Amino acid sequence: MNRQQPNLSFDQEALARYNVLAINTGSTSTKIAVYNGLTPVVEMSIAHSTEELSQFKSVPEQYEWRKDVILKVLGDKGFDIDTLSAVIGRGGLLRPIESGVYEVSDRMIDDLRNANVQHASNLGAMIASEIAALCHVKAYIADPIVVDERDEVAKITGIKQIRRRSIFHALNQKAVAKRYAKEVGKKYEDLNLLVCHMGGGISVGAHVKGSVIDTENALDGEGPFSPERAGSLPSGDLVRLCFSGKYTEAEIKKMITGQGGLVAYVNSTDMKQLLIDAETDPKIAEVMDAFHYQIAKEIGAMAAVMCGQIDQIILTGGVAYGRESVEAITKHVGWIAPITVYPGEDELLALTQGALRVLKGEEKLMEY
Repeated sequence: MNRQQPNLSFDQEALARYNVLAINTGSTSTKIAVYNGLTPVVEMSIAHSTEELSQFKSVPEQYEWRKDVILKVLGDKGFDIDTLSAVIGRGGLLRPIESGVYEVSDRMIDDLRNANVQHASNLGAMIASEIAALCHVKAYIADPIVVDERDEVAKITGIKQIRRRSIFHALNQKAVAKRYAKEVGKKYEDLNLLVCHMGGGISVGAHVKGSVIDTENALDGEGPFSPERAGSLPSGDLVRLCFSGKYTEAEIKKMITGQGGLVAYVNSTDMKQLLIDAETDPKIAEVMDAFHYQIAKEIGAMAAVMCGQIDQIILTGGVAYGRESVEAITKHVGWIAPITVYPGEDELLALTQGALRVLKGEEKLMEY
């Protein structure tokens, strides 16, 4: 098992002429970074209080306010936006698309404004487009959570009216998969990699020759339970809960996403502390065992999807910082393939790398 530190293979000197602004809009914060090549010049996580957010009736209404906050921070830091080469935002809940870097278009922004699910990530492309226009450069998004490269057979369920949806951590999964490929001197498109992202949500992707041929709807419906999401549930029991008359639709949805998983059992998402407490608290130990068990079980399922032809298993995300978690999962799946661990995630860096690949002509810009 290899626990890797970043090894970025871009030519730093050649990239020094590029300045990229990356924007990651979350539900309670806006994270931004300006990179000169791969060197961070400005980094900031801007927290948004409940009071600030409560003045807006919907997520799209936050757009102008969040954009102005970003511009103010950049101004306060003394950064001249006219020196930018590109602006890239985190992609939101668009229609299913292939992996890649996309130029922000009017059609994309219209789809985001009218999305069925309004999530803060939908603001990334809108804000990127506006700021890019101010400095006369292009705006991009990269590998949004709706990337869908799955085989058709993976989309069929046992109910005709329901099809499986792909909503997973495409940005980080693709970034670490490509990073691993570069580190071993091979092309991502020539490898079979099983990638498990473990953060607030958990997703497992079967990366076969450059395409994620199967993964889950890790937002609100499938896979292992995570620190705050319920994952796959017994459908009959869920139906009975829904029609028990005890809960509203909103309350059930909150049980599935936000108050599910570890939060439901131990009222905490602090993985570091939970691993410590598990040594002395049998209840927490049992829940953590189930947590690791379900992750390993999903990895095993994806191994079957890949017919066992796996070059490497990659564990990534915040949970991968926990030695006990990595060891518990490895005990179950270490026989399948060698394991590499890339702890944490850096979505702003991953976004920047996507923009740089396009700017350097290493990757074709996709059209939405």
